[in-house]
Amino acid sequence: MMDEDSRYEAVRSRDGRFDGAFFFAVETTGIYCRPSCPAVTPKRHNVRFFATAAAAQRSGFRACRRCRPDAVPGSAEWNVRADAVGRAMRLIADGVVDREGVAGLAARLGYSARQVQRQLTAEVGAGPVALARARRAHTARVLLQTTGLPVTEVAFASGFASVRQFNDTIREVYDATPTGVRATAPRGGDARRAAPGTGIPLRLAHRGPYQAGAVFDQLAREAVPGVEEVSGAPGGRTYRRTLRLPHGTALVAVAERPGVPRAGGGTHPGGWLDARLELTDPRDLATAVQRLRRLLDLDADPYAVDDRLAADPRLAPLVAARPGLRSPGAVDPLEPAVRALVGVAGAADLVRRHGKALDAPSGSLTHLFPEAAALAGAEPGGPLGALAAALADGTVRLDPGADRDATERALRALPGMTAAAVATLRVRALGDPDVAPPGLDAPDAWRPWRSYAARHLYAAGELTP
Repeated sequence: MMDEDSRYEAVRSRDGRFDGAFFFAVETTGIYCRPSCPAVTPKRHNVRFFATAAAAQRSGFRACRRCRPDAVPGSAEWNVRADAVGRAMRLIADGVVDREGVAGLAARLGYSARQVQRQLTAEVGAGPVALARARRAHTARVLLQTTGLPVTEVAFASGFASVRQFNDTIREVYDATPTGVRATAPRGGDARRAAPGTGIPLRLAHRGPYQAGAVFDQLAREAVPGVEEVSGAPGGRTYRRTLRLPHGTALVAVAERPGVPRAGGGTHPGGWLDARLELTDPRDLATAVQRLRRLLDLDADPYAVDDRLAADPRLAPLVAARPGLRSPGAVDPLEPAVRALVGVAGAADLVRRHGKALDAPSGSLTHLFPEAAALAGAEPGGPLGALAAALADGTVRLDPGADRDATERALRALPGMTAAAVATLRVRALGDPDVAPPGLDAPDAWRPWRSYAARHLYAAGELTP
């Protein structure tokens, strides 16, 4: 926890470690920024601090055009926390409010809509509608600056209910019309206008160092043929896959090569991974990006993780060798569940038999991963059928907002679900950063980052995945 004086020191030193952890706004300019903004540091008495971009927008501040505070990595706090606020933030990022409304969000959390509103406003300074609005505005900016979609199509693809609502929001957030936002796109990088049929180019930002090689090694080991592939030589590999999304499907490509850190001085702010999305429905953009971020663990705080684990004599040399090692998640929680029960080869067989074939295959990518209901009907009985049926009827939930402890109890009640499989699903499907694999003597000093400690031991060959 940081007090406001500590936050101001982070702003004054342009400390990129805190990009996304909080935002600051300048009352004399009406603009809010990320902590590492390269602009002249404002005077302390003119600065206000906010937990989220939505809270700054709700207070009438506009996004800085220089540091683009809406493009920072997400706060690692929401992935760590297992309470209602953390679960709500993960669900809102996945687009639940846009798809199901505040009532749907509240039902998933097991609270009333009023309770959810009160808790979010108290802790992050904005309710679910304001948080979803900020998400829509960011999606709109990306589409305006990276595609040639007409402005009207961008409005509805971003999740706005009307063009008027879209125009008003863009003016409030960016102090420009949608056409003006498109005209101010920076040259090069993720702002290059996508040619028709080539997908949307993106930069997936991360804070601090990022061990891309270790992540891509794991993706290559676990890739399910037909759904995923990793091609190229280490250091320059590309991960490609299919995605099933709420409104359609997508083909995704992510490059292993990390980008050059953003200029602006201060502590190393992090970098990005270059990606490209080919969506059948642009309304799925924000959800697809968020699921990729979970898969690649891009919202982690490597400084907090490494500082804690490096204090342990056993882990210190491993952390020094691989600073910023990540703990990958999943784009579809059914995938790690199936791999945990039948392995990669068994998952590939299920894809061939029960996955939906793409209308237009892309190289080796030919199918979508099977849905739980399809597996439950095609594989009755046995551990896989029981798990698929439980996921299909909602007995077990593996979505970002699921209660981790309740989900573990439900998983353990299923036939054939081993302790190792449950631990894997807590890490990969539920994003729990503090899971020790069965049999590992993990001291309390490693908390709350035991999942990352295990990743270091795997990478060093001291544990077998």
